[in-house]
Amino acid sequence: MGSHGHAVTDAILETLKRAGAGLKEAGVRFALAGGCAGYARGAAPSLHDVDFVLVPEDVPLATKTLEGLGFRIVRPPEDWLVKAFDEAGVLVDLIFSLADRPVTEEMIARAEMLNTAAVSLPVLNATDLVVSWLLPLSEHTCDYGALLPMVRAMREQVDWDRVASIVASSPYASTFVVLLERLHIIEPTSASAGSTWP
Repeated sequence: MGSHGHAVTDAILETLKRAGAGLKEAGVRFALAGGCAGYARGAAPSLHDVDFVLVPEDVPLATKTLEGLGFRIVRPPEDWLVKAFDEAGVLVDLIFSLADRPVTEEMIARAEMLNTAAVSLPVLNATDLVVSWLLPLSEHTCDYGALLPMVRAMREQVDWDRVASIVASSPYASTFVVLLERLHIIEPTSASAGSTWP
């Protein structure tokens, strides 16, 4: 990783701590997602920004909270997230819709409190986290290589039958599950197609 990599990771974890503690204090219904959530669940750090998922109704409170902490808020053309940059330029994504599905209170309720960067924060349930990585896979974002080590590190925390069932309609995501089976990373799944999510 090199010293530069450590410096970047430290900066991201510092931002994670500040933003997470602030959102928690404000009562925002949120959970840590993305690479930071994988890291919190035991995967190697592959951190580029901080991803929080939150229920759509709490976006105004979350943006106000981060603005109060000195973050610069950017509303991109995509209608599923808001971006917040801290003074150091570290990006926090506030994601309120995953694969065209609004983040639900149930999903936030399934999150588990884990210690991340010396602060206790809700981290997306491992099964939800893997689904959130797999469902958006498409012809243009089909990077199995980046996902494999993350998923391998977390495999025992995940309900793979549920994952297989939720992603059954996506050729890219369901093929990734088959790949995991073929690589003997997971046991063969028995998916009854079409579980609802989130």
